[in-house]
Amino acid sequence: MRQTWRWFGPKDLVSVDEMRQAGVEGVVSALHHVQSGAVWMPDEITRRQREIAVMGGGAPSGLSWEVVESLPVSEDIKKQKGAWREHIANYKMSLKNLAAAGIETVCYNFMPVLDWTRTDLAWRLPHGGTCMRFDYVDFAAFDIHILERSGARADFPEPVVEEAARRFAEMDEARKAALARNVAFGLPGAAEHLTLEGLKAHLDEYGAVSPEQLRRHFIAFLEEVVPVAEEAGIRLCCHPDDPPFPLLGLPRIMSTEADYAAVMQAVDLPANGITLCSGSLGARPDNDLPGMMRRLGARVHFLHLRNVRRDTEALVGSFYEAEHLQGGTDMVALIAEVVKEEARRKAAGRADHSIPMRPDHGQDILDDLKRRAQPGYPAIGRLKGLAELRGIMTALTHQQYGLAQ
Repeated sequence: MRQTWRWFGPKDLVSVDEMRQAGVEGVVSALHHVQSGAVWMPDEITRRQREIAVMGGGAPSGLSWEVVESLPVSEDIKKQKGAWREHIANYKMSLKNLAAAGIETVCYNFMPVLDWTRTDLAWRLPHGGTCMRFDYVDFAAFDIHILERSGARADFPEPVVEEAARRFAEMDEARKAALARNVAFGLPGAAEHLTLEGLKAHLDEYGAVSPEQLRRHFIAFLEEVVPVAEEAGIRLCCHPDDPPFPLLGLPRIMSTEADYAAVMQAVDLPANGITLCSGSLGARPDNDLPGMMRRLGARVHFLHLRNVRRDTEALVGSFYEAEHLQGGTDMVALIAEVVKEEARRKAAGRADHSIPMRPDHGQDILDDLKRRAQPGYPAIGRLKGLAELRGIMTALTHQQYGLAQ
């Protein structure tokens, strides 16, 4: 596996120097300042490449921009409204521009409105560190009593509705504001200025869009962009829903192995691939991550390796970001399947036999607690996770028992 690290650009509180010290081999980044639906211009791509290529003192970093995460799919494309056709044309041009710059892997998602959802961005752990958490009851309190979404009560089991009402009654104004802020943080580019009215407007725009209709829109998008990616030498890889179950009345269509299999079959080209995120998919107990890697591995173009600890075994429920080897996913079994897949690719002569991975998320520990970097992306917490993953990777790579040749 090729070890990479996500970097949010010059404003990231984790520097290029620190990425270099972490010993990663490549960088995952994006042009976060470019509006969704617009073309990623060559000069902007080149600027980001140059920023990654040098350390603080001006010395070469030895690192390059290897994976895009994410080239966003606009809400207009997802809804097939407004300027969606223009946005697809712009997406194709962005892919061509990235390919011309030598970047071959592009991660994206097709989640309506919110890229990810958590109710707490700094949940205190017993050891004193913090992590991100999704609390189902707190989310219900937000949806029913703060957002006051029409029909929200019917989307939750009655015991959850009752507990949410009790919790909401105990919240002061600061806690209510913090909960709303945390949920809104997953809305791309709007975390600091999103209003409840703005979120309601986003939700209203989707109206009665069903999962089936959203999937049709997704496949229509893929039918347009995947052939362009294939010709340009780009590997597209869709990130799963996070969390992998419906929220806010919005449809979810990339939450299970069956979802991925259907989309891969619908547009059956190698460029149409998967970002296998063990944390997002692992929030559902019915997702078999090692099995998914074994069965769909030929189309896995990017790996997010992280773990979550679920509060219950219900399909929909609370969870928190656990240490990389301590959650519900058997990380050893998952990485063993990755190693087997890489061996198969190498034997077949595939140029992409080394799959890029990154230690996804991490708990804030030690000096992370003072730095307060991007939620989920601390320096030391991710380095700890990467070190643990490296240990598994090294052991499995050097052992020959049971590994496909």
